[in-house]
Amino acid sequence: MSRLVWLARYPFRLHSKLAALEAQEEDQHELRTDPHGDRGPGWDHPPQPAGEAECLDGPDGRGAARAFEAWNADRGIGAIVVTGEGRAFCAGADLGGFARRIEQTASTAPESPSRSGDSITQLVRRSKPAIAAINGYAAGVGLTFILPFDVRIASENARLSIRFVKMGLMPELGSTRLLAQIVGLGNAAEMCLSGRFVEAQEALRMGLVSEVVSPERLMERALAKADEIANNPTGAVMMIKELLAKNPLDADLERVMEREQIRDQIGRRTADHREAVTAFLEKRDPHFNQP
Repeated sequence: MSRLVWLARYPFRLHSKLAALEAQEEDQHELRTDPHGDRGPGWDHPPQPAGEAECLDGPDGRGAARAFEAWNADRGIGAIVVTGEGRAFCAGADLGGFARRIEQTASTAPESPSRSGDSITQLVRRSKPAIAAINGYAAGVGLTFILPFDVRIASENARLSIRFVKMGLMPELGSTRLLAQIVGLGNAAEMCLSGRFVEAQEALRMGLVSEVVSPERLMERALAKADEIANNPTGAVMMIKELLAKNPLDADLERVMEREQIRDQIGRRTADHREAVTAFLEKRDPHFNQP
């Protein structure tokens, strides 16, 4: 059974030949989903106003979370591709919202820190595989949002910055750990403390992205990678994601191997494993994820 790849442009608009989502931009940069599985491959939304760059809808990404939850609930979807519209992937949080927040919180006490298992970071980490196709600026929350993605592919035009220090704020969404895991503590410290923009080729050298391609080839490469992942056995893919989320930070090697062995035993009992073995013996391509 061939798996769909869900392609969304921030603010999460649809390439409907591959999936079924359309979202219209609102003034508050909220995300609205409207399934239309039979639409043509075109884009039918107003162009982004000249000179504007998209902002993520709030620090907790509520609209993004709703979109990911919908994609994860659809058993026909095997992978998710997110890209930007216009010259930016996501330019960060809405500065107008910052101004309103300053006015609203001037006379209130700071909120108590919370441990939230339903943050957008945790949701993406346990989501179906997510690929970021970074077409331009990814700044502040525009970068921290995609750190838990499984694959990041950049256009030559991409520029990335964890820019919070420039606003007197702290990096969020777990980025002080995730960025250091991806690029090393030294690179993460320099990026966080300077707030500078990193060009695409430098991001590739430090491992922040896995590939840099021309703007014309960005979506081709991102969709090809997503298709490659989506048509693997979904059960195995999700267990591997779980292992990669838990094992790298576990100092107990025995516990790491125990987790691997438990999930391997589960995998050995699946129809997809039987199909892989049968297809190899019959010298044909396997057909995974059959209903």
